[in-house]
Amino acid sequence: MHVVKGAAERVLGAKKTASIYVSGGHGRISVQYERKPTEEEMKKVEKAANEKIAEGAEMLEFEMEKAEAEGHFGNDIYDLFPVPTGASRLHIVRIPDWNINCCNERHVENTLQIGKIRLGRARYRNSRRELEIEFDLAD
Repeated sequence: MHVVKGAAERVLGAKKTASIYVSGGHGRISVQYERKPTEEEMKKVEKAANEKIAEGAEMLEFEMEKAEAEGHFGNDIYDLFPVPTGASRLHIVRIPDWNINCCNERHVENTLQIGKIRLGRARYRNSRRELEIEFDLAD
């Protein structure tokens, strides 16, 4: 998810994530976006994601007080879905120079451990200005 989101931000200029779903080797994210991307643009997103994976980029994880995280990373750690009310500590996942987000799970140590990603259907919802991107871990 973090790799796909970072690729969508770089290639398309996509904004905050509206929703995330990951189960096993399949997932989808919805990001703020202004239009339906072309097939060529989506190929570039997939290529950028897989290049980041091939780098073996370190995935850094931090657990810190909410105020400290906001002071250090700003609002970049937040997406459109809310952090649970009363949460005083946050779990942050960062791929340097690629993506940073609050997250609720432990992750791999580096992107190489993810394996290749294959993007599936990209569906644009004009009424919400959201782009939903499906992805699978390739064999």
